[in-house]
Amino acid sequence: MILRFTHPAWFALGLASMMSTPLLAMDFHGYFRSGIGLTVGGGDQACFQAKGAPSKYRLGNECDTYGEIILGQEVFNDGQHRFHVNSIFAHTSAQANDWEDIDSSTANQAIREFSIHGSNLITALPNANIWVGKRYYQRHDVHINDNFYWDISGPGGGIENIDLGFAKGAIAWTRSTEETIGVVNDTLDLRLSNIATNPQGTVEIGLDIGWANLTPAQDDDPSLQGANNGLLLTLEHHQQTTQKSFNKFTVQYATDGMVGGAGHNVSGQLDGNMVRVIDHGLMQLSPRIAMMYVAYFEDQQFDNNTEKTWLSFGARPVYQWDTIMSSAIEIGYDQVTQTSGDSDLIKLTLAQQWSAGAGFFARPQLRAFITFALWDEKDYNAASESIANNDGSGTTLGLQGEVWW
Repeated sequence: MILRFTHPAWFALGLASMMSTPLLAMDFHGYFRSGIGLTVGGGDQACFQAKGAPSKYRLGNECDTYGEIILGQEVFNDGQHRFHVNSIFAHTSAQANDWEDIDSSTANQAIREFSIHGSNLITALPNANIWVGKRYYQRHDVHINDNFYWDISGPGGGIENIDLGFAKGAIAWTRSTEETIGVVNDTLDLRLSNIATNPQGTVEIGLDIGWANLTPAQDDDPSLQGANNGLLLTLEHHQQTTQKSFNKFTVQYATDGMVGGAGHNVSGQLDGNMVRVIDHGLMQLSPRIAMMYVAYFEDQQFDNNTEKTWLSFGARPVYQWDTIMSSAIEIGYDQVTQTSGDSDLIKLTLAQQWSAGAGFFARPQLRAFITFALWDEKDYNAASESIANNDGSGTTLGLQGEVWW
């Protein structure tokens, strides 16, 4: 429903309602990025990604407007028990026009979260949180290439922050549906976190069990007889080296329907297994220089004798000229080796930045950037129609703003 205030009295009433006390108590958070860019040689801004790689290095290499509005509020608190509601509304568009209609092929809106959280509801489990609804759930990602390697977000429910003495426990049940074949997939997520291992170091262990939840009719469908289940086992060590520096080392092993994903089962997946090893973090090299880095290895092997290996290395050092202005360089390399053919890509971005304070994650941030990419033109087009199929390189430049609050 769209509300249009066409009379001053209605506008005043709407303004008064927005300034009411309950709304002022509301949590308001969010994220967005937007900008403009072009490809040298002509055309819209191209974004470069290796064929078969699930993600790309972000700086100066995002061709969309994307935003999330997060609204939440504590609706009950008697001094012991608390209830909180949360919502996330997302928007994405091709940043091609002033008006990009939500019904067009270049713009979409989504509800990412509608959830209710209750704290301290079970006497035997003080401080544990029970939640039900659609939500982001304990997502683990690499910031510079926007890769979510452990993420079972979706509709579901569970209990978290269970104090076990040596660790915090969590149990969750979430769902993802393969709409093309109408198969419902469920995930049972079991986690132990905050396990102390060494000074300022902790370990998190997780087991995700995924299965295809077939209806009786689907169970009798010959085309779905191979619907897969799978497991994902995750072990992650988090080392906080300084207040501003950290390292995360992650090892994951998956089978069958969980191969290649972040914790959601894919019933049509071939039988096989996956090994994934990730090392990433943020280093404060000097008072003026910070650098985020990642080394990523993933190997998938399937029972039909096919294989896919993804190798990725990247870094983004940032030099802080003063408390507002900084310069960044991001270099990323992706190599995908698979039975159907190989591909690789190297991408380099130079950016001049102005942020709300010093620090790698200081936001809002305004950027002017130039990006160069190189790949084997005989194998594939790494970008868009702005790059000719016989080109093996591309250069873009542009402006971008990014903020979270």
